[in-house]
Amino acid sequence: MAFTEFDTAALPREQRFDWWCEVVGRGVAPTRITSDEASDFMGSVGSLGLGPLQLTTMAFPGLRSERTAELVRRGDPETYELTLVLGGSMEVSQGRNDAALLAGDFALWTSSRPYRGRALNLPGTGAARAIILHLPRTLVPVTEARLDRLFACALPARSGIGRILADHLISVAREAPGLDEPDSERLGLASLDLAAGLLAARADAQDRVPPETRHQVLLARIDVFIQDHLADPQFGPDAIAAHHHISVRLLHQLFRPRGETVSAAIRRRRLERCHEDLTDPRLLTVPVHAIGARWGLTSPERFSRSFRTAYGVPPGEHRRKALGVHSGTTLRASQANDG
Repeated sequence: MAFTEFDTAALPREQRFDWWCEVVGRGVAPTRITSDEASDFMGSVGSLGLGPLQLTTMAFPGLRSERTAELVRRGDPETYELTLVLGGSMEVSQGRNDAALLAGDFALWTSSRPYRGRALNLPGTGAARAIILHLPRTLVPVTEARLDRLFACALPARSGIGRILADHLISVAREAPGLDEPDSERLGLASLDLAAGLLAARADAQDRVPPETRHQVLLARIDVFIQDHLADPQFGPDAIAAHHHISVRLLHQLFRPRGETVSAAIRRRRLERCHEDLTDPRLLTVPVHAIGARWGLTSPERFSRSFRTAYGVPPGEHRRKALGVHSGTTLRASQANDG
């Protein structure tokens, strides 16, 4: 399913709230929604199919939602709803659990039981924004008995696998309009692996996760670790393996299916950062060799040679083509700094 997005701003004021409720009910699950801002409701909903999964993006003002036992009987997609809060303040209740959520929190609940939710209009928090990953219950390799204590609890997404999954979902949502069906299906499998890893870790059920999923989660952690340490010129496979308590041999085995060595992946990502920085007008007065050094490429000659191999032009020429037309005077000053 291609990405679709709807915004109430395109509708007459009197139709906005009812329309938004109908779209949410069809795309998520039948839910009773009320709002003090129903008379001029400003919200949006986006939906992307990810193979057997679905991703929903939402933005909305203050509201209250309730999925009653009657609504569960009326229609149940039998999914776990894993929600990442991006903005605003929310509350969710299911069973005996209640959670207050802020930006940077995950929350999990099941469509098969009643639940209540609320988005609050608190000063300084802005409108509520969230990404929901709809996980078919049959595909999650953790039993509901293990997950029960996680329902309607705040699961922080600021570090560890929570941060990895959050960054992944934000990237998928950002790129959704340009994804084709094969890409969406592949991202769905990656999303399922990461979500299963997060839930298993929180439910102390890592032993229930298949080895291939554990490897994908480990690789995702390694990817984030690499991104965080690109500026260190001494950074390499030994540091990665030591930090993740694995052998260098296993590290290379994990990377083998990608067709790229660990060192090559580090070099490529450093060059990608340099490629971006060289087209940033705010960094125009920073010498080219300093751009390389800030991403761990401390040898100007080696940086220039690697950049030319990767992109077909030296870094200085890449900068001139990207920025020279609009910033000639400043660019000449930068070139003078580079000699």
